[in-house]
Amino acid sequence: MAKRTRLNNLLIIALVLVSVMVAVILVGIFLPKPKEVLQGQAETSDYRVSSKVPSRVKELRVHTGDRVHAGDTLAIMDSPEVAAKMQQAEAAEAAAMAVSSKAQAGARPQEVQAAFELWQKAQAGLEVAEKTYARVSRLFDEGVIPAQKRDEAEAQLKAMRATEAAARSQYEMAREGARREDKEAAAAQVARARGAVSEVEGYMRETVLTATADGTVTEIFPEVGELVGTGAPIMNIARTDDVRFIFNVREDYLPTLRRDAEVDAYIPALDRHLRLRVTSINVMGSYAAWRATKALDSYDLKTFEVTARAIDTADTDDVLAGMTVVIE
Repeated sequence: MAKRTRLNNLLIIALVLVSVMVAVILVGIFLPKPKEVLQGQAETSDYRVSSKVPSRVKELRVHTGDRVHAGDTLAIMDSPEVAAKMQQAEAAEAAAMAVSSKAQAGARPQEVQAAFELWQKAQAGLEVAEKTYARVSRLFDEGVIPAQKRDEAEAQLKAMRATEAAARSQYEMAREGARREDKEAAAAQVARARGAVSEVEGYMRETVLTATADGTVTEIFPEVGELVGTGAPIMNIARTDDVRFIFNVREDYLPTLRRDAEVDAYIPALDRHLRLRVTSINVMGSYAAWRATKALDSYDLKTFEVTARAIDTADTDDVLAGMTVVIE
C-alpha cells in the first residue's frame, strides 16, 4: 500500500513538471517579445573664444550654463599696450597726412610770387642784352668798334637768355608744386599709416569678445583680473544649432537605418519625441565590438557608427551634449 502511494506521488510530481515545462514553452512562443532599442547620445560642435592680443580679463558678461546668441558680448579685455599702439599709429597717420597735404598744395603764395619776380627781372635783363647786342653789331659792321666788343655783347646776350630760361623754370616749378612722384610717395605714406591704424583698430575690437554663433557656455577658464596670452582660450561654447545624435549599431540593424532614412527618437532627459534623419554611416575601427549571430555561427556582426540629425532644428535648442536618445 505504501509503495503504491509513493508511485502515485511521483506520477503527480512528473505531471506537474511536464505541465510547467509546457506552460513555459507556450509563453515563450506566444508572449510578445520586448522591443529592442538603440541607445545613443547627443553631441554638439564646440568653439573656443580667445583673444588675439595679450590682455587682462576686465569683465565676464556670462556664466557657465548661460545661453548666448551670435553677437552677444561675452567678455571685456584690458590691454594698455594696444591703446598705446593706437596713439602711435594715429600720430604717424597725422604726420603722413601733413606731408601729403604739403606735397599736394605745392609752394606757398609768397614763394610763387618771389619766383615770378625773379623771372620778370631776368626778362628785363634779356631785353637790355638784346638791344645792346643789336647796337654793338651795327657799330661793328660800320667799323667803329673791334670784333672783341661784339663778341662780349653776344656772350652777354646768351648768358641773359639762359638766366631768363632758368628763372622761368623756377617759377613754373613753384606754381605747379611738388613732382608727381613726390605726391604719389606722400599718398602711399598716408595709405600705409591708415593701414597701421586699421590694424590696431582690429586689435582694439578684439578686446571685446563676442559670440560667433548661438550656443551654451560650457566652460570659462580664466577669472576676472587674470592675464591671458595671445590665442589663449577664454571660454568654451557648445553650439545649439549643430546638434547630432550618435548611435553604435550592429550591422543587422542597418537595413532600417539607411542614409536619409527617417526615424522616431525619444530623449528621456527632456521627455520629448523628435524626428531624426540619418545623415551618415561609418564603419568603426577594428577595436569596435564584434558580436556573433549564433553561438556556433561562421561569421560575426560588426558595429557601425550612425549619425542622425533632427529634421526640425528647433527641437534641439535645449539639447545638451551627453543626453541619451533612444530609437525603438
